[in-house]
Amino acid sequence: MKQLLFISFFFALISCKGQKESPGKTSVADKLVGYYNRAHYDSIFHLFDPEMKKALPLKKTNEFFSEMQKASGEIMKYEFKEKVQTASRYKTVFSNDIYWMSISENTKGEIDGLYFTVYDGTDAASSTARNTTKMILPFEGEWFVFWGGDTKEQNYHVVNKAQKNAFDIVIMDEKGRSFKTNGKTNEDYYAFGQPLIASCDAEVVTVIEGVKDNNPGEMNPAQVTGNSVVLKTAANEYILYAHFKMNTIKVKVGDKVKQGELLGLCGNSGNSSEPHLHFHIQDKENMMSSTGIKCYFEKILVNAVVKTDYSPVKNDRIKNAD
Repeated sequence: MKQLLFISFFFALISCKGQKESPGKTSVADKLVGYYNRAHYDSIFHLFDPEMKKALPLKKTNEFFSEMQKASGEIMKYEFKEKVQTASRYKTVFSNDIYWMSISENTKGEIDGLYFTVYDGTDAASSTARNTTKMILPFEGEWFVFWGGDTKEQNYHVVNKAQKNAFDIVIMDEKGRSFKTNGKTNEDYYAFGQPLIASCDAEVVTVIEGVKDNNPGEMNPAQVTGNSVVLKTAANEYILYAHFKMNTIKVKVGDKVKQGELLGLCGNSGNSSEPHLHFHIQDKENMMSSTGIKCYFEKILVNAVVKTDYSPVKNDRIKNAD
């Protein structure tokens, strides 16, 4: 099955599959910064492991770092600050901006994980929070957790502050496939066009609509979340639903929705390689400056067993309990 990626223009995140980078080990970071400042973006690409090269091809690597250079300028200095799960995190000062840069490398010294996000002014990891609002699953029927959990092996999102507790959820058949025939069209995928519902009573604070659905296997890094909705709970938790099917969102900013109310249909818009739901909770409306909140559901069926106050993990088959 294709890997589900979530990449943005100033927010590049690739699944990390190597060993932890030692806090004092800066050789790969030194190389990356040196190549970046000399505009040798091809050389940065050659620091990647094979999976990274597939996910972020040479052309996209060049485009990404070229645009970053234009907007943010050269890297003036960078300093190791902390480990976030398996990635080494650096406060990175550009000519015009300050970003967090996180790097992970494999046993061969290749970069297998890299992301940049806006520096938030804190140099210490935030404590993990959880939702207090009671929630149901945001869909009908049984779905499959493709990415979810607290470890890098379970959930490639964990290295990112906002998305660290995110889920990527699809529908799988008994053979472990997410599509019916050859998977070449969105309509082949079981999740495509399925209803997505409000997990709780909330206010609609963000709606993005009008983004075309990708062909399977293609992605849209310029419009990361694609067609998306953010709900705000009474407890000031912000729930992000990403990758709706184009022109299917039924709510608008300011609407008050009830638990179970239809929000729209699952799609393949934004930086998504196949139809699925990206779902996570954060502490602010703006994903770029927020911290992820761990999500627990009140009462659900997990692999046909009832679980209460449960946060799903990779390979769980989940549905709402009656």
